[in-house]
Amino acid sequence: MADAFTMLKDIKETGKKVVGFYCVYAPQELVLAAGALGFSLCATKEEGIPDGEKTLPRNFCPLIKSSYGLAVTDKCPYFLYADLIIGETTCDGKKKMFELMKTFKPVHVMKMPQSYLDESDKAYWLNEVRLLKELLEAELGTTITDEKLQDAIKVLNEERRLMQQLAEYMKNDPVPMTGQDFLKLLWGRNFVTDRTEFAEQIKAVISDIEDSVANGEAAKPKGAKRILVTGVPTGVGADKVIKIVEDCDAAVVYIENCSGMKQYVTLVDETKPPLVAIAEKYLAIPCSCMSPNPTRMQQLVQLVKDYRVDGVVDITWQGCHTYNVESRIVKEFLKQNGNTPFLQIETDYSQGDVEQIKTRVQAFLEMMA
Repeated sequence: MADAFTMLKDIKETGKKVVGFYCVYAPQELVLAAGALGFSLCATKEEGIPDGEKTLPRNFCPLIKSSYGLAVTDKCPYFLYADLIIGETTCDGKKKMFELMKTFKPVHVMKMPQSYLDESDKAYWLNEVRLLKELLEAELGTTITDEKLQDAIKVLNEERRLMQQLAEYMKNDPVPMTGQDFLKLLWGRNFVTDRTEFAEQIKAVISDIEDSVANGEAAKPKGAKRILVTGVPTGVGADKVIKIVEDCDAAVVYIENCSGMKQYVTLVDETKPPLVAIAEKYLAIPCSCMSPNPTRMQQLVQLVKDYRVDGVVDITWQGCHTYNVESRIVKEFLKQNGNTPFLQIETDYSQGDVEQIKTRVQAFLEMMA
């Protein structure tokens, strides 16, 4: 973390602008087209929670408590050096967090529609994206042209294609890498300062995986139970459930949540006007904050087929009401469309329930035998 402080301090001294965001709904193309660096600020470590609880209720979502605690104490370098924070109204807890943050940091909150299905929702969201563009131009002292947006779209679409290519290898049996390693690659994209270099790094990883597959090397034995993980954002540091699943000798073959592949499955349409295409891509993200949320259900059923999934593990943070409620909907939908075994795990960032979760996961895997 000390290196990140130094790196960002040096970057800011060159005049480069930094923008932080807390959700995959924040259109990163706009940040890139504005000539700024964008970083994800969702905290996935327990260390920020005690400071967060000095202001926020103890029964709040751990992601919000940790994020706020690290921000208010300046322990997160990406927040500290940010010129602007992009928030969004995906849940009531985050809305109130942003309200508090506005007292000590410039924060712009994008107002989400309640659905992605109607034309009125799309028009509303397009206006929110347009407002963000205008704000970035004003706050960062730049002009975001269509040409800059088109260039940014191409860069980020290429990253999405690379992540899709990585995910394709997880269809293999045996799998060429663990879910934990896959998550690290996905998570690393949140802290990129050189996008060309990052793309080359992912290409090198893909080349290594191709060699491993050709040589018959694998991360898990052939025939290991194949698990799809879905639910709340699950980043490095808050990946205990994925670790437990793999410690129980199963293979996590797909991480569907927004810190996993959810943000990569749809490209921005490069044939449409850039702002319209960007708005369409981001609104199509099937988060549980949307109601109803049929796209998530349909995608999960298709993923179960494509990745030959033996069971679905749905992770819910304590205090995350939208994902907690939608977990029941997912369970019933999977039951009606293939009868896929399903396990919901409600937890937080602590290690206190590790043995309990392990017992439940073991029983879940044995049930599939």
